[in-house]
Amino acid sequence: MIVDLPNTTTAKISKALVRIREEGGAVALGRVLTLIIATEFGNEEEAIQAANDASREHPMRVLVVSTSGTAADSEEESRVDAQIRVGGDAGASEVIVVTAHGDAALDQESLVTGLLLPDAPVVAWWPGEAPASASESPLGRIAQRRITDAASNANPLDAMHRMCKTYVPGDTDFAWTRLTLWRAQLAAVLDQPPFEPITAVTVSGAADSPSTMLLAAWLQMQLELKVSLEVADRSPVPSGIHAVIMERKSGTITLERNIVSIATLTQPDQPVHDISLPRRNLRDCLAEELRRLDPDSLFGDVVRRGVSEITGVEIDTSTKAKN
Repeated sequence: MIVDLPNTTTAKISKALVRIREEGGAVALGRVLTLIIATEFGNEEEAIQAANDASREHPMRVLVVSTSGTAADSEEESRVDAQIRVGGDAGASEVIVVTAHGDAALDQESLVTGLLLPDAPVVAWWPGEAPASASESPLGRIAQRRITDAASNANPLDAMHRMCKTYVPGDTDFAWTRLTLWRAQLAAVLDQPPFEPITAVTVSGAADSPSTMLLAAWLQMQLELKVSLEVADRSPVPSGIHAVIMERKSGTITLERNIVSIATLTQPDQPVHDISLPRRNLRDCLAEELRRLDPDSLFGDVVRRGVSEITGVEIDTSTKAKN
């Protein structure tokens, strides 16, 4: 069911939700959190679909705040339109799309405050361009977890460095979430005999891949040795992580992705293995991040300390060690 509410207010949206629930019976009960999606006009549907799919694992209320991104300079009439989606149009959640025009888009916090689930955690997600500091943004201030995606920004590496500088516990980025399969596979390899120390590591990937930088930083912290970070311009895979090469006394371990969803694992005295290592979609990344609503301390260590060590770029985080 989809209900349109043109030129409305937060109070009217709340009343419409109550009315829909009374007329249709219990709708989306047992919701565990409120997910706020901050996006621009025309970019809502992909994020909503990912949230609907993730809601089957995490029943929730989804609040989509859609603006033009240039509200301060807009000559549009100040107006708020809304759309409520429940039932088959909302997965296991209820979706409220709030579209703000003109000056109404300047105060995003007031657009959602009256629509939050009572006594439930709040997660804010920016699937596109993120604010300069997620925790200090209007929506970030009311959220326990704040999710960004550096790879979707115009300059992914700049966005990742900005995250490093502004990080506070509760922040995370899909550039880190996409590493879960890589980290699990590398950990599994090192958990097998021979249990020899790693003496050298090289991580290669696309020049604009924040995930490659984070993987190198994580390996350097975990293995306590200098990791080489390289750009692989001629890889058959045009983006993301291309390969991890680890040296130890018995030989070289190589985990290389030459096909988008398949990686080849080569180890001394063992047959070559093809391993499923697909790029994770929005649904999988979002569902994983919603499984934990406490701060990811490992990610915090990597962005606050590991990235500066791997890149040589000093990051002043002295004023951000809070919460």
